[in-house]
Amino acid sequence: MQSSRPAIGLDVGGTKIAGAVVDETGAVLTELVEPTPEESDAESVTAVLLDMIERLRAEHDVVAIGVGAAGIVEWPIGTMLWAPNNAYRDWPVREQLEKSTNLPVVVDNDANVAALAEARLGEPFPNMMLVTVGTGIGGGLVMNGDIYRGPTGMGAELGHIILNPDGPRCGCGNHGCFEAYASGTALTRMGRDAAADDPDGVIARLGAGEVTGHTVVQAVQQGDETATALFARLGRWLGVGIASLANIFEVDAVVVGGGLVETGELLLAPARAAAREFAYAPTARGITPIVPATFGGDAGKIGAALLALDHID
Repeated sequence: MQSSRPAIGLDVGGTKIAGAVVDETGAVLTELVEPTPEESDAESVTAVLLDMIERLRAEHDVVAIGVGAAGIVEWPIGTMLWAPNNAYRDWPVREQLEKSTNLPVVVDNDANVAALAEARLGEPFPNMMLVTVGTGIGGGLVMNGDIYRGPTGMGAELGHIILNPDGPRCGCGNHGCFEAYASGTALTRMGRDAAADDPDGVIARLGAGEVTGHTVVQAVQQGDETATALFARLGRWLGVGIASLANIFEVDAVVVGGGLVETGELLLAPARAAAREFAYAPTARGITPIVPATFGGDAGKIGAALLALDHID
């Protein structure tokens, strides 16, 4: 049963940790962002979370805490078992935070909670798939209005379907995952390769020895053809992965969220083209719409708070 008082939502990603106080309507009352500690282990991330919680509680009287974290979460126990782009392993998040804060805590995968926010507060899609494009690729499935987690919370790892077994190594250890081709990490890899091929080019100059995905975005904004081509390649791979997933799941829409969706049609136009190209039996099944997330990069912290409010007795 939901409370009229707000909850804290925390979104733990590969590069940043976002926190917010959110009410039951999804309105963000206060928000904070901190970089994910470089070591990204359980101890260092817990320290950031507790600091954020303390600062947020100083401004609002909250009734619960929700955490969405990148990686595999044991549901409903709230232990982070493993993550491809963070160092934490077997991290009892829920237990530690409840002990330190004396508040009820709910922990789920970051893309699951983002999908909940989009399904509940965005467009009316009772059956939808969320693909979050950030440091990695997260995935969340909402079926008949509920998060699909599998028996123990480990289902719907959409970012780790294999697009090419001979492809680049993914953070998870496998080769050719969806994430290895269509994430911010993939864009960073492609940008560095481009800078090495053309040391005098725009990407290399903007990166000044440390090219990232953000460097490529900056180069696109300056009209650089090489960077624009990289984005088109990234978007195409995003569409290939989405087509594969849409062929498996019949959903009302595929919603694309995460930090990179802020580039808009630069990413989504080639993704839609590839998704149409590789759709199964499109004349019979139609083409699943691909739409940008309503909440963008805010969906994780909003969804985490909503999930926490859902689980208050």
